[in-house]
Amino acid sequence: MRYLPAARQTVRALMLGSCLLIALEGLAPAAAFAQAPATSSDTSPARFLSNFEKRVTVKVLPNGLTLMICERPEAPVFSYFTIVDAGDANDPGGESGLAHMFEHLAFKGTTDIGTTDYAAEKIALDKVEAAYAAYDTEYRKRVGQDPAKLKQLHDAFLAAQKDAQQYVIPNEFTEIAEANGASGLNASTSLDSTQYFWSMPQNRLQLWAYMESDRIANPVPREFYKERDVVMEERRMRVDSNPIGRMVEQFLAAAYVAHPYHRPNVGWASELSQITATEAEAFHKKYYVPANITVAVVGDVKPSDMPMLEKYFGAIPAGPKPEEMTTVEPPQTAEKSVIIKDPSQPLYLEGYHRPDYRDPDDAVYDAIQDIFSNGRTSRLYRSLVRDQQIAAEAEGFSGFPGDKYPGLFAFFAVPNQGHSPQEMRTAIHKEIEKLKTTDVSDEELAMFKTRARASLLQGLGDNEGLAEQLATYQLRYGDWRELFNQLQKIDAVSKADIRRVANKVFLDTNRTYAMVETAAPQQAANGGAQ
Repeated sequence: MRYLPAARQTVRALMLGSCLLIALEGLAPAAAFAQAPATSSDTSPARFLSNFEKRVTVKVLPNGLTLMICERPEAPVFSYFTIVDAGDANDPGGESGLAHMFEHLAFKGTTDIGTTDYAAEKIALDKVEAAYAAYDTEYRKRVGQDPAKLKQLHDAFLAAQKDAQQYVIPNEFTEIAEANGASGLNASTSLDSTQYFWSMPQNRLQLWAYMESDRIANPVPREFYKERDVVMEERRMRVDSNPIGRMVEQFLAAAYVAHPYHRPNVGWASELSQITATEAEAFHKKYYVPANITVAVVGDVKPSDMPMLEKYFGAIPAGPKPEEMTTVEPPQTAEKSVIIKDPSQPLYLEGYHRPDYRDPDDAVYDAIQDIFSNGRTSRLYRSLVRDQQIAAEAEGFSGFPGDKYPGLFAFFAVPNQGHSPQEMRTAIHKEIEKLKTTDVSDEELAMFKTRARASLLQGLGDNEGLAEQLATYQLRYGDWRELFNQLQKIDAVSKADIRRVANKVFLDTNRTYAMVETAAPQQAANGGAQ
């Protein structure tokens, strides 16, 4: 697993100066370790880990939910991070985009929050589902669809929605949280997981525990179809009206033939437009079970708070942990290509299949990413952007579009005016061949290790980042301590490892590429993706 969680986020060079030391106040052993050799007895990974072990408490509740507390009492605040081990890769067939809907529904309230009368609202929402099911049945008819009946059913659906809306107290969940000092309220969905997070004053810990456990246990698909329209608009902005979005969608659809990573995160338009609140409730019942959820709280909290947290989160009904995905992407045996004619700037993207985050060489992929793409000293920047001046941007990144399952090591380039995607392809391949045939320099390897260590530690410098890392590593490895083992794995990367992995992965037969070739609007309409 990469030391930075975002798949496309390249590693930033960080100087461990005064600003970072201030940011890492309360993590003095971490800062010291980042600045001193690993051989120092005072700054060894074991001593660094020992410091955290004194402050981290983990408890698996009887219902299966994992609660984590990390004491950082420097200020009377806390941050939390809830991670659900289900993302858009878990969307049932024909229902892509469903997991992403919960990112929107999360702030719509519960059976207690966001409604004037839930008993009456529940009856109204059931009528909405019945009306939509009738409309959808007629809409899906490929033969014999009755336009007049379809309009009548759609009108009935709209009327049912209007009736249900009378019970809604808009934004009440968010307003309660913010009125009590919450900041940074947000949620995100990836192909691998779904996350919820915010920060709050310490004296509102019990209120947070009630609100967060309540929306896990008692969600209401309130205003579901309104939010579905919002997500449809997101898709239009991110994909349909975005050349990069369209290219990435076609690229992933070509790179994966079996695994759900071939789906766009926001969902296919035809499926997204027809998912229902009933299907959302079934998804929630299957995946939002306590055994599939980890919650980390970091800040002015202490082990004595655990019984109170257990009171709220332990009350969530248990359920069977979802079965592991069995679909495995078959080995790629031939290069694949996607050529898009589009009235936009030219673009180039290529990717190579690589193992998931559990692979022993995961840190080696991080090293390759750093050497290719980290800042103005990186190989791709120096070659394509600075020296040849053929690209406005060029980078490589690992773990795309996810890393829970085998993903891709990808390369992306934006040609300068007068240059083509084919030039990007040729230039990138020259840099790949250098990596395969010649050892990286001592300086490049040392810089990777310094930046990687600094980036990992910098991610622990605030409550939000630490909560995210603790919850993620606890979920993915079953032990948050693996986070600190990454330091040893980073230090162990050698020049030989980089050449070996490059020669194993960067093969023509393992490559999928996509390019956007600039075309006049009429030509683009006639050509499209090939």
